Amino acid sequence: MKIVHLLIVSTLLFLSVFVEKSTAQGEAAVPFLLLAPDSRAGGIGESGVALADNANAIFWNPAGIAFLDGSEVSFTHSNWLPQFNLDLFYEYAAYRQYIPSLNGSIFASITYMNFGEFVRTSSMGPEPIGTFKSFDAAATIGYATKLTRSLAVGGNFRLIHSRLADKGTELEQGKGVATTVSFDIAMMYRPQSLYLPLIGDFSRRFSFGMNLSNLGPKIYYIDQAQADPIPTNLRAGIALKLLDVDYNSFTYTLDFSKLLVHKRKKDTLTGVEVPPDGLPKSLITSWTDEPFKEELRQIVTSMGLEYWYGVPGDFMFAFRTGFFYEDPAYGNRKFVSLGAGIRYDMYGFDFSYITTSMFKGQENHPLNETLRFTLSIAWGAKASNTKGFPSGPYSR
Repeated sequence: MKIVHLLIVSTLLFLSVFVEKSTAQGEAAVPFLLLAPDSRAGGIGESGVALADNANAIFWNPAGIAFLDGSEVSFTHSNWLPQFNLDLFYEYAAYRQYIPSLNGSIFASITYMNFGEFVRTSSMGPEPIGTFKSFDAAATIGYATKLTRSLAVGGNFRLIHSRLADKGTELEQGKGVATTVSFDIAMMYRPQSLYLPLIGDFSRRFSFGMNLSNLGPKIYYIDQAQADPIPTNLRAGIALKLLDVDYNSFTYTLDFSKLLVHKRKKDTLTGVEVPPDGLPKSLITSWTDEPFKEELRQIVTSMGLEYWYGVPGDFMFAFRTGFFYEDPAYGNRKFVSLGAGIRYDMYGFDFSYITTSMFKGQENHPLNETLRFTLSIAWGAKASNTKGFPSGPYSR
């Protein structure tokens, strides 16, 4: 096996272990599609399916954009897996636009994951015979609209391109290049009126969201016999504004997510490996690979707290923290996230930081000390509230 092949396999292993699910749970390709793209959600434990009140809702829950007004553009940069000191970095750009004639918003995003440069060698020896670069990329477009004042739906169409190598191994006919498509289907419920007995009035302060993302055909680099599913993922959660007084607001978020990918298995009679089921069958069989109790253990939990202080439409700042938990038998990722943000007029800047060092055995985790930086610019909003959920930042 060529050294370049080993390098590619190593890179994919890092990504599949440290993205939303571990290799013990599934064998999904292009796992970069599961990376949390923005600093705001990164600061609240990588939760956001029910918050989703800025342009990055394209990833978390496109239906949330139906509650937004005006236009917004957002850019995020992160050096990925910093503990490895590799040339891995992640870029994400998003844009949304409310169009009254469409009774909703259109939006688009571009995701780019750079794996760095690799040295190519032959089976004749370790001497370099060239270099090449590897990357994954995706372009997404979508639309969201309100069905009622409280209920919205949204969807995305995505073109995915993965370039692991410009050539296959010496005896392979294909290249390490693949292209496929996927869809997202999402909903958001933000009741205009909600009174909880013994608790209080939570009108416009509670939100529930669901997003079924990356629905699409398998992807293959060499031939269809070696095709792998893309990372279909189900995410659901709530957001609750606990405080909204004068210049202060305090919001809690809670997300649950599960990878809906069927595993490769060996036939009990022949011992031959059976390819994983594709869609739509995998939406069911991904829950039956193991006893249901074990399937529930594969659900990832993330939560966060966000505090805003300031004058909406003028100057505001935010502090964030969150917690991410994955069962020890299915990835064992645990980390605390911290973040902060500022808003001045139409401009916003956010950053987030991940630390795993407080958990035993996680001190040298590759995600430790991961930083994300996001710049956003929003304009044309009619609402004056720029704090966000659920009455903004640019709500209708």
